[in-house]
Amino acid sequence: MAEEQSGSKMNQKLNVLRAGVLGANDGIVSTAGIVLGVAGATTNSMTILISGLAGLLAGAFSMGGGEYVSVSTQKDTEKAMVDIEKAELRDDYNGEIKELAQIYIDHGLSPELSRKVAVDLMNKDALAAHSAAELGIQPGEYVSPWHAAFSSMFSFTVGAILPFLTIVLLPAPVRVQFTVLAVLAALALTGYVSAHLGEAPKGRAVLRNVVVGGLTMLVTYGVGTLF
Repeated sequence: MAEEQSGSKMNQKLNVLRAGVLGANDGIVSTAGIVLGVAGATTNSMTILISGLAGLLAGAFSMGGGEYVSVSTQKDTEKAMVDIEKAELRDDYNGEIKELAQIYIDHGLSPELSRKVAVDLMNKDALAAHSAAELGIQPGEYVSPWHAAFSSMFSFTVGAILPFLTIVLLPAPVRVQFTVLAVLAALALTGYVSAHLGEAPKGRAVLRNVVVGGLTMLVTYGVGTLF
C-alpha cells in the first residue's frame, strides 16, 4: 500500500510537470500566432508590442482562471466523496471493515491477512484508510486551486515570453523569420519533454507539435498580410 501511495505521488508530480510543459506550449503557440498575425498586417513596433503584451496577459489570466475553476470543482468533489465515506463509516462500521478487506483480497492478500490489515488500519484512522484505498484521496490533503492557477499562469507566461521578446527586440527586416525559427525550436523542445514525461514516442510528439505550431503561425501571418 505504501508503494501504491508513493507511485501515486510520483504520478501527481509527473502530471504537474506535464501540465507545466503543456501550459508553456500554449503560451508559445497562442502568443506567436498573435504577434505574427499583427506583424503580417503592420511593421509598427509599438502596435506589435501592445498586441503581444495584451495576448500574453489575456492568455495567462485565462489559463489561470480556467485552472482555478476546474481544480476548485475537483476539490469540492473530493471533499464530498470523503464526506460520503465518513457517513458510511458512521452508519455501518463493520460493513466498511469487510469492504476494505475485500479491496486487499482483490490485491492478492489472503482473506485472513486482508481482514487483519483492514482492522489495524481502521483502528488507526478509519477515514484515511478507506479514502486512500477506495478513492485515492487523503482527507485534508486536497488539491489547491490557487496553486494550480498560479502554476498555469506562470507556465503560460514562460512560453509566451519567447515569441513576444523575439519579435519585439529584433529589427523589422528579420524579426518574422527569426521568431518563426525560435518558436519552432521551442515547440520541438516542449514536444520532446512532454513525450519523455509521458513515456510516449518522441519523434511523433515533436513532429506533431512543430506542424501544429507552424500551421498556426502560417495562418495568422497570412490573415495579417491580407490587411
